[in-house]
Amino acid sequence: MPEGDTVYRTARQQHEALAGRVLTASDFRVPAFATLDLAGETVHEVVSRGKHLLHRIGAFTVHSHLKMEGAWRLFRGGERWTLPAFQARAVLEVPGVQSVGFQLGTLEVLPTAEEERVVGHLGPDLLGADWDAAEAARRLASDPGIPVFVALLDQRKLAGVGNVYANELCYVRGLLPTRPMGEVEDVPALVSLAHRMLVANRGRWTRSTTGDLRPDRRSWVYGRTGRACLRCGTTLEGGELGGVEGQERVVTWCPRCQR
Repeated sequence: MPEGDTVYRTARQQHEALAGRVLTASDFRVPAFATLDLAGETVHEVVSRGKHLLHRIGAFTVHSHLKMEGAWRLFRGGERWTLPAFQARAVLEVPGVQSVGFQLGTLEVLPTAEEERVVGHLGPDLLGADWDAAEAARRLASDPGIPVFVALLDQRKLAGVGNVYANELCYVRGLLPTRPMGEVEDVPALVSLAHRMLVANRGRWTRSTTGDLRPDRRSWVYGRTGRACLRCGTTLEGGELGGVEGQERVVTWCPRCQR
């Protein structure tokens, strides 16, 4: 599942392949930008902001969000795409390389000078150069009545945590996901753990929050509802939890290890 670490690695991979090079072609397969042609423009850089991806090209930014299923893939000259063409939403070409965005949840092109319009609402970026742990802790603690799981998913508080990390953070800190933020005793420690988890995974495609890379041992609770807790053996419980009706996310917890 694309979370802050996945988007960070995607941005770095895209940057290494495209930055400093001139586009020979572009193809945006969404109605609003179908006639836009960025051929001849230079790719300045590709960066991530939380779970958002920003391709800065000429005076424009291609802003995308992977959501649940999205991905940017690189293909060498003439190489066959590994995903169906009908899923492609954006194609950027430089000599010898095609970058294709598949199933992008969000895709838009805007002047780079207006980027704040689409990412300015985000909280401190866990993997950003301007990471501010104190500000992230302040924002997390600003709504004492909301569940800690919901607070962690709020990108306005800290940017980069998705469903996987929200579940794992609650488990490692021993917090029942429904515990109100006002009852979380050490918010800075929670923020510090979130930062360490994403930093530990930003350099690899195989995510692990347990420190174990074996397929069945990579997560403490995420994706393990109904199975035994890796620490105490208690059967893990599961359900859905969210701050807005209709936007609930899957949540799993250990009734013994989390209180």
